[in-house]
Amino acid sequence: MPPLLSRGTDARVVTVSSEAYRGGAIDFDDLNGERSYQPLRYYRQSKFANVLFGLELDRRLRASQTPVTSVLAHPGLATTNLPASGSGGPVNLVLRLANALVAKSAEDGARSQLRAATASDVHGGQFFGPGGLAGMWGPPVPLPPGARATDQETARRLWTVSTDLTGVSYEF
Repeated sequence: MPPLLSRGTDARVVTVSSEAYRGGAIDFDDLNGERSYQPLRYYRQSKFANVLFGLELDRRLRASQTPVTSVLAHPGLATTNLPASGSGGPVNLVLRLANALVAKSAEDGARSQLRAATASDVHGGQFFGPGGLAGMWGPPVPLPPGARATDQETARRLWTVSTDLTGVSYEF
């Protein structure tokens, strides 16, 4: 058993996503975008995959009674380098304008992750994000992950594909 768990500490895994996950879907036939890569589509897919992974990890930890908590968080609309690293086009222009005009600081965006990682009232499977306008601003609160994100069959399939692709499996 890893030392962290043997000391009986409140071990947590915080999986970070974004609100973009709500527009995501898993394309199991072109998981890596090798046939038809579209930056926004695959960004959304990756964020959706993060949510599916975090919730599936929570289910597996609970089922095995492993004393680790899996929670999720998203920063809301925070200033990042994402627009600068994109391929240009209208989406990047909108992101650059949002960064300049309305996005909060990266430090403020980290509040959701910090709450998920450190607050004493956190439970496995919770998803923290800003509780204000459109889930983009405000203090971090628990948010419902959305019905598609709780699809256990898709989550299990993604878990299996991920372990096959990486060659890493986890025994609980």
